[in-house]
Amino acid sequence: MNPLRLRLGVLGLALLTGFTTPTAASAAEAAPSPTVEEQRLDGAVPREILRRSGFDTVAPRLGRALDAARSYGEARRVVAREGTELWRRAVDRAQGRGPAGGDLSRDDDRPLYWARLGMTREVRAWEPRFHLTHDQRAALLDELERTSRGQTALRYPHGKGLKRILVTGFDPFTLDRDIRISNPSGATALALDGTVIETADGPARIETAVFPVRWRDFTEGTVERTLRPYLPKVDLFTTVSQGRVGRFDVERTNGAWRGGFADNDNIGRTETVPVADPASQPQWTTTTLPYRAIVASDTGRFPVYDNTGVTEIPAGGTEPVVRPEGPTPGSTARAGGGGDYLSNEIAYRATLLRDRLGLHDLLPGGHVHTPVLQFGAGNTTEVTDPEFVRNRLDIITQVRTILRVAAEES
Repeated sequence: MNPLRLRLGVLGLALLTGFTTPTAASAAEAAPSPTVEEQRLDGAVPREILRRSGFDTVAPRLGRALDAARSYGEARRVVAREGTELWRRAVDRAQGRGPAGGDLSRDDDRPLYWARLGMTREVRAWEPRFHLTHDQRAALLDELERTSRGQTALRYPHGKGLKRILVTGFDPFTLDRDIRISNPSGATALALDGTVIETADGPARIETAVFPVRWRDFTEGTVERTLRPYLPKVDLFTTVSQGRVGRFDVERTNGAWRGGFADNDNIGRTETVPVADPASQPQWTTTTLPYRAIVASDTGRFPVYDNTGVTEIPAGGTEPVVRPEGPTPGSTARAGGGGDYLSNEIAYRATLLRDRLGLHDLLPGGHVHTPVLQFGAGNTTEVTDPEFVRNRLDIITQVRTILRVAAEES
């Protein structure tokens, strides 16, 4: 890692794309401070994960390329190239292509996560030789986020006879509880991106993307921006996240409520899920995945449940009530089957988008929660162990089988 260069300032949130004429470095606006998420990079565990995967070279390479840039336009191209390369490299590593870069198992999603944070910290601290506005720096960060998450690399071959499946995963989270944590949904996204599964009805191509565990990004529409161009074209989609210990859940109902749990920047939100056109916003959305067939099939070692429970404020009531069989008419959401965190929110946003596109009765889609990825018994300090790897590989394999069942039943 390059030495951290702290500067005062506030990151602008507008996403502009203009080009600037180089000016004196002294005219540049001050670089913003690193985020809470980026500050965790200095810990021993992130450094070990990056070193043992060979991804410790990623951020310094971006830093050198940025230092050579002579304009905002050139910097934008550098960021897009390096972000795209990080996603490609992470997918290749997970799928056994190219060098492993170290002794960390190839199925590990954490090198992508920590390398991306190293890159965003480089962009945030960068002091160019030309004038760079806060808005332009924000646009560079946005470009880096999208390209390094596979959100700009969703590609399906043309032609008939091939089903198209879209899958999303998440970054690791609750890192202040255990900074070693991995997210099996992110690992699944890397393992399955661009792969083809054989179904009884023919081949099905899977494309994937990964999303941040940050309320702000969801408020700004990252889910809708990424999924809107593809939902009308795919045959099946599912958002995936880490859920409960020892089980998979197909979440039947998603709620329009944020419960306040802190995200990866240690920011919480307690409010109705903010979406476009809130006047027409429903309190609940539902899965259109073939959940009965998924639950009835032997998909792997973990049991799979049709989870119907929600928490609601009943019509005319004031206090939350748990409803094991789902919401009652006129109720207000307080938690979907997937809870009130970003797992529930991505499911809510994706299925609401499906419905607003007029695809409710045409497109199977919903949310699948994986088991919690656990370390082996007694491991409280090591970044990996054989049981940890086995659990992650088994979860990835079972998600693939769930997708096959869903594709065959759709």
